[in-house]
Amino acid sequence: MSTAPAFNKAEISITASDGSEFSDVLAAEEPLEIRLGFPDGTHRAISITMRTPGDDGELSAGFLFTEGIIDSREQIKQIRHCGLKIGKQMGTLDRVAALNSNTIRIDLADDAAVDLKKLERHFYTTSSCGVCGKSSIEALRTSAEPMSGNQLRIDAELIHSLPEKLRESQSVFDRTGGLHASALFTEDGELDLVREDVGRHNALDKVVGRKFLDGGMPLNDRILLLSGRASFELVQKALMAGIPVVAAVGAPSTLAVELAAEYGMTLIGFVRDGRFNIYCGGQRIM
Repeated sequence: MSTAPAFNKAEISITASDGSEFSDVLAAEEPLEIRLGFPDGTHRAISITMRTPGDDGELSAGFLFTEGIIDSREQIKQIRHCGLKIGKQMGTLDRVAALNSNTIRIDLADDAAVDLKKLERHFYTTSSCGVCGKSSIEALRTSAEPMSGNQLRIDAELIHSLPEKLRESQSVFDRTGGLHASALFTEDGELDLVREDVGRHNALDKVVGRKFLDGGMPLNDRILLLSGRASFELVQKALMAGIPVVAAVGAPSTLAVELAAEYGMTLIGFVRDGRFNIYCGGQRIM
């Protein structure tokens, strides 16, 4: 896990209801434009998202992967910030955690073949809604694989322990109280990776992007825990990453349950206060 950089939060002076003044720490939120660079030197913007700065390379790679635009690390030539510099230069694909602008560009390798038709949709994401305009489960049928054959088995007591382990790792949330988190756990309940962001879909894209850049796909032996609700776009991203078990502290949506059930995923909600609900895929929970 990486230590949260300073630009993930900001300290400001505020006035309380009794008139007293004190300092408060808020989670940072800034726009990020994701651009795709082609071998012929052209490039185009494909998404704008409101995110917490940091791990921008992971976020952009995870977004492209979970949207089905790229499917292998080898399709990426380089990831770099462009535009007005406000920080230090990013490093290699293995360490894309620095920040130097609110525009990031992923350049494709010369022999990379991407489905440009998927770029015809207008991508605009916000910290609240995820990928706006995603119409139905039909969009996933050509790129996602069913997980019904996955034999992962998880003890119910392990599920109960996950929220506390996640909470202990949320360093920026401790200071701001304003971030969502996505965390990967092993089948033994060990925390593997966690990312925070003002956007719940961004937090998951950062997790998936890190694993994608590390060559760790598919994540068919991992448990995903979401700090909030389980919406359709989060289950969709987990499906693209091959994650068989998704647990959420909050409630799932109807479309999230429908998608998880169709593809053989295990979807668990309301993991808190010593209880949880299994909405589908209960055969994986002992």
